[in-house]
Amino acid sequence: MNNFDQWFSEFKKTNDYQILSKNPVVYFCAEYALTSEIQSYAGGLGILAGDLLKEAGKQDLPFVAIGLYYREGYTQEESEHWNRSRISPEEAGLKPVLDKNKQNLLVSVPISDKTIYARVWLWKEKNASLYLLDTETPENEKREDRDITNRLYTTNKEIRIKQEMLLGIGGIRLLKRLEIQPSIYHLNEGYPAFAIFELIKEEMDNNKSDFSKACEQIRQKIIYTNHTLISGGHHTFSADLVSIVISDYSKEFKISVTDLLSLGLIPDSSLFSPTMLCLRLSGKMNTVSDLHNEEAKKIWRDREIETVTNGIFLPFWDKINSDNENDFFPKHQENKRKLLAVIKEKTKENWSENELLIGWARRIVAYKRPLAILENLEEFKKLATNSGRPIKIVFAGISHENDAEAANLLNKLQSIVQNELKTTAVFLKNYNIELAELLIAGCDIWLNTPIVKSEACGTSGMKAALNCVLPLTTRDGWVNEARLQKVGWTAHDPNLSADLIRLLENEIAPLYYQHLNIPIGSDWVKRMVEARKMIINNFSATRVLKDYMEKMYLPIITNLQ
Repeated sequence: MNNFDQWFSEFKKTNDYQILSKNPVVYFCAEYALTSEIQSYAGGLGILAGDLLKEAGKQDLPFVAIGLYYREGYTQEESEHWNRSRISPEEAGLKPVLDKNKQNLLVSVPISDKTIYARVWLWKEKNASLYLLDTETPENEKREDRDITNRLYTTNKEIRIKQEMLLGIGGIRLLKRLEIQPSIYHLNEGYPAFAIFELIKEEMDNNKSDFSKACEQIRQKIIYTNHTLISGGHHTFSADLVSIVISDYSKEFKISVTDLLSLGLIPDSSLFSPTMLCLRLSGKMNTVSDLHNEEAKKIWRDREIETVTNGIFLPFWDKINSDNENDFFPKHQENKRKLLAVIKEKTKENWSENELLIGWARRIVAYKRPLAILENLEEFKKLATNSGRPIKIVFAGISHENDAEAANLLNKLQSIVQNELKTTAVFLKNYNIELAELLIAGCDIWLNTPIVKSEACGTSGMKAALNCVLPLTTRDGWVNEARLQKVGWTAHDPNLSADLIRLLENEIAPLYYQHLNIPIGSDWVKRMVEARKMIINNFSATRVLKDYMEKMYLPIITNLQ
């Protein structure tokens, strides 16, 4: 048992644990990555939420999570892993939540000029539960209403507001139906912000508070976690559109639309921001890395902001599964062969396990710079095709249909791979959790190229390093907190592409091929050992959950006693 696990063992003996058992933490997020079959995730936010939920289950911590069930997932890319007509929520491992009459439990929310109903699906691991609201139910008579929760991050603004009302308002109403009385409401990013409206309403109804006092009272129990400072990550809606969609809810609330809107309006604009609503009404706020925190404090100077650096759920992502350092390279080669078999199956490229393999895989957005290593294309081709020290590279990722810049990057990347880098590079389609598991375990080098101060944290490199895959990275997000001297390599702007090629040519490739010649006790293996230790000791979801307990949850519980 490590120190973090020991902390939870001791915590279970405390009075605070007893309080949480009766009044749990409730965690709201727009996406959760649990399995490839449950398409309720898009990228890092969902992976992090899923890992935190799994960790709460492992620790048997009273923890309730709320989300939406998306039958069509995040993108329209065809995938052999997902077909709406082929797989049901039950087949994906979810259970229907039933009411006292053994009928589907329904949650209703007044949206626009009608009542929208959602049934509920349950995922559970010990004391941790995830409830997913789903509008595909016959109580919604029109197809357009049953389709509200179909797509994650839909491009339709009106449907997006409806989704967020279901997540936030519907989520709070679900808790009431389940007779769950939370001690803490943890809003992960701005998507669940409408939960704040319903919490204010409950406070006014239950304690006869006025609107202003209710806002102050509920603030004490709300935590907001910010995951991005990129403007595109903070969606906004026109105030006029929000007014229409919340009009009936406002009447039920008996608070004017104007008063509700005021909580989320961006100053001197006609835009409603869920992020702004969270910032104004949360009692505690955190960022997800030290560097992210530094930048956030420059923007929100009047806020006290904690840091809880992200981490990963080790049991799920660990494909080495050994504490014996002598096993690390043989286990890695076994994982590499599995990845190479998939590459051969999908692309017909038959690569050797004794060729240096680089991986780049994640959700594609401009600031992650997927083309960085290919900007000096001729230099890279010359280096990669060196007969004595060949280099292969595998790319994977998805872009959202509404992100034209990302779609162009994806098209350009695929074109370069297909036309300029035949036999040297491949692009694997249908990027999902299963493929990610293969990639983070089977590559030799994990390439991470975001613009510094753009990636709030990032976790794909953590998963790779856990599996003894060495990082080649810019110092962004969590990497800024890591000691890479004995682990991997740091590349720098302003000429990132040239620096990547220099490191590969002068340091990485020579070290790798020296290792193949004399593998026992090689510097490469020593780096593999240090990479794995670094993640286990510093970047586990166990440590993340402990940090949330100590920095965010327990101070609130103490104040409530």
